[in-house]
Amino acid sequence: MEKQEAIVLYPSPPIGHLVSMVELGKLILSQNPSLSIHIILVPPPYQPESTTTYISSVSSSFPSITFHRLPTVTPYSSATTQSHEALILEIICFSNPNVHRTLFSISQTFNLRAMIIDFFCTAVLDVVAGDFAFPVYYFFTSGAACLAAFFHLPTLDETTAGKNLKDIHTLLNIPGVPPIKGSDMPTRLLDRNDEVYDAFISFSKQLSNSSGIIVNTFEALENRAIKAITEELCFRNIYPIGPLIVKTRTGDNKNADSCLNWLDSQPEQSVVFLCFGSLGLFSQEQLKEIAIGLERSEQRFLWVVRNPPELQNQTEPDLESLLPDGFLNRTGNRGMVVKSWAPQVPVLNHKAIGGFVTHCGWNSILEAVCVGVPMVAWPLYAEQRFNRAVIVEEIKIAISMNKTETGFVSFMEVEKRVREVVEEGPVRERTKAMKNAAESALVETGSSRHALTALLESWSPKQT
Repeated sequence: MEKQEAIVLYPSPPIGHLVSMVELGKLILSQNPSLSIHIILVPPPYQPESTTTYISSVSSSFPSITFHRLPTVTPYSSATTQSHEALILEIICFSNPNVHRTLFSISQTFNLRAMIIDFFCTAVLDVVAGDFAFPVYYFFTSGAACLAAFFHLPTLDETTAGKNLKDIHTLLNIPGVPPIKGSDMPTRLLDRNDEVYDAFISFSKQLSNSSGIIVNTFEALENRAIKAITEELCFRNIYPIGPLIVKTRTGDNKNADSCLNWLDSQPEQSVVFLCFGSLGLFSQEQLKEIAIGLERSEQRFLWVVRNPPELQNQTEPDLESLLPDGFLNRTGNRGMVVKSWAPQVPVLNHKAIGGFVTHCGWNSILEAVCVGVPMVAWPLYAEQRFNRAVIVEEIKIAISMNKTETGFVSFMEVEKRVREVVEEGPVRERTKAMKNAAESALVETGSSRHALTALLESWSPKQT
C-alpha cells in the first residue's frame, strides 16, 4: 500500500510562531487536502499549558494536522542568566536527537515530501542532512525587508570592522531596505557580545542552503525587497504567500464581546485602537503619559492596558491605580480601556476603527493592512524598530511615534499622533491601496496564489 504524502512543520516554541505555522499548514491543506501535516512541538521554556487549549482545538477541527510533542530537555545554562532568545535556541539545539527520532517515526508511515522550519530552528538542518532526503524550507514570519537584512547580515558583520551596530551613526545600506540606522536593526544584532549574535550570523549564512523560503508578505507590499533578494542577493526560491492572517483567537475572554459591542455604538472611522501585543509592557509613568495624551486629544479610543513589568505577577491590571485620578470617568463617554487583552483582528475589522497604535509586530502590521487601517508605529523590542522604518519610510502606511533619547514618549506626542492618524491624507490613501492589493494577491490569479502553487509544485514528485 502506498504511503500518504506528508509535510513536517517545525515552529519555534513561542505561541505566536506556533500559530503562524499552523495557519501555514491550513493554507497548504486548502490547496492539497490529500496531504498529512505533522507539526513538531519543542517544549517551551515557560507556560506550556498556554498552548494546550489551542492545540486541542486545531486537532479537533483539522484531523489532517497531527502534533508531535517532544520530551522536555534541560539546558546547561541557567534560565535566569539567559535571554529569552538564547534559552529557546539552546532548547531547540538540545532537542535535535528527539527531532531525529520523531522524523524517523513519521517516515515509517508517511512519505515525507518536505520540512518547513522556523528561522530559530536552523539547528535542525544538521539532523536532516545526514539521514533524510527531503527538501527543507524556511517559513520567515516577518517581512521580506527583514529577510533581506538577514541575508545581508554576514556581509554587514564583515564590513563594519568589529563595531557594534548600535554604535554606527551612519545609515546602513542594505539591498531592498530603506537607509536605516544601526540602532533600528533587530535588538539581538545590536551588540556583537550579545549571546545570540553569533548564532544569528550562522543562521543567516544557512538561508541560501535551503530549498526555499516562504515569507508572510505579498509582492505589492514589498516588491523592492523581494526583487533585491532574488536579484542582488541571488536567492530565487522565495515564496511570498501572504498576507496570512491568524483568525484564531488565542486569548478569548469576556473582553471580546464588550469591545465589539462598544465599537458598534461609535461613528465610522472615529476610534483609535491602541494595542501592543502580549509582551508590550510600559512603566506606570508611561501609562499615565499615554492617558494624558489620549484625554487631551479628545479622540475616541479603545486602549488595551497591561500591567507594568514590575507588576506582572498580578492577575490583571488595577486601572484606577495605574491611570491618572479620574481619567476613566472623564473619558468614559468617548473611550474604553480594557484589561490585558482584546480580540485584535475583529477589532481592526470593525468599521468604527480609524487608526491603530501598534508595536509593529509583523502580524499586527498585516492585520491592519488587510483592513486598510493606517498605523502609528511605536516599536518596543525584537525587529519592531526595523519594521517601523519599513512601514513609515518605504511603504508609507504609518506615521512614527517619536521618543526621547531615553525611549519615553510624551503626552504631547501621543496627543499629536492619535489626532493625526484618523485624518484623511496620503497615509490613509496608501493604506487603502494596500488593502486592495492584498485582496488582489489572494485571488486565483494573484501573486500570492501563484507563489503558493509554485511552492507545492516544488516538492511534488516530478513526472518522468
